[in-house]
Amino acid sequence: MNPFLLQKGFSKELDLFPHILEFGVKKIQTIRLTSFPVEKSNSFSIYYIWDGRYDWLIDDRSYILYPADLALVLPGQPFGSPRGTLDIGSYGWISLDIGTSDSSLGPFSGLSPTESRSIRKILLLNNVPVATSMKETGKLFQQLAQELHLQEIGYQTRTNQLIDALLILTARQLIQQSHSQRDFSGSFMKLEQELRKNLSHQWAVEEMAALVGLGTTAFTEKVKTYTGFSPLNYLINIRISEAIKLLKQTDTNLTDIALDTGFYSSQHFSTTFKKLTGYTPSQFRKDNTDIP
Repeated sequence: MNPFLLQKGFSKELDLFPHILEFGVKKIQTIRLTSFPVEKSNSFSIYYIWDGRYDWLIDDRSYILYPADLALVLPGQPFGSPRGTLDIGSYGWISLDIGTSDSSLGPFSGLSPTESRSIRKILLLNNVPVATSMKETGKLFQQLAQELHLQEIGYQTRTNQLIDALLILTARQLIQQSHSQRDFSGSFMKLEQELRKNLSHQWAVEEMAALVGLGTTAFTEKVKTYTGFSPLNYLINIRISEAIKLLKQTDTNLTDIALDTGFYSSQHFSTTFKKLTGYTPSQFRKDNTDIP
């Protein structure tokens, strides 16, 4: 989907939908430093990951999201990146007003009062705000964008039906996964932990695949599916994220940071860092010395 942003009070597409506060898609082609600080959310929002890998803090807990994952953020919950950055990738979101009382979702919903109350309770009381493998959600986002932009006959009814479908699908997935875990989560998290322990090592794809017990081809396909990156680009993003932490938190010289995070030289580090963030390491350190 192409990037766009619709906001209540500013976008005529939302004139008939007072319950839609925001609806948009972002595409990030370079890491945006200090662009996504942790702040309290002022609305009920659903985020859908199109591609990339995002390390987000939701209600003071850290979650890593991959393509087709969905994040649910409730009003008043702290939400953002622990590093304050938006990483390379793209995601969509919709922010809704579903009321504050223990009642139904609102007059926009075509659900029965009983179903509406049940869905609302599941969404607001769920303890795990991330739903996985939600490809159907991506289709609903695409259909919502089409209805709002084209505004063909019946679009108001159809848009509200799609929102109902989105909320139903999300609630069902949260219930289904409440007592289960992502199939790949244990091995994939183990992989990232091992990589971070020894980033100075020049990891080959074969070595990374061996850590999770897969052949090179299967491993490459899984990493691409889950993160949107090739294994080596995925590793580069981990190296850069660690370098950002070191630049913020220590006075270690740039050459040592480069070698500690697995770059061949300070020049290689500087070139890659600027390509992904828009800053040289020294510029970033100068501009962010006071950021925790």
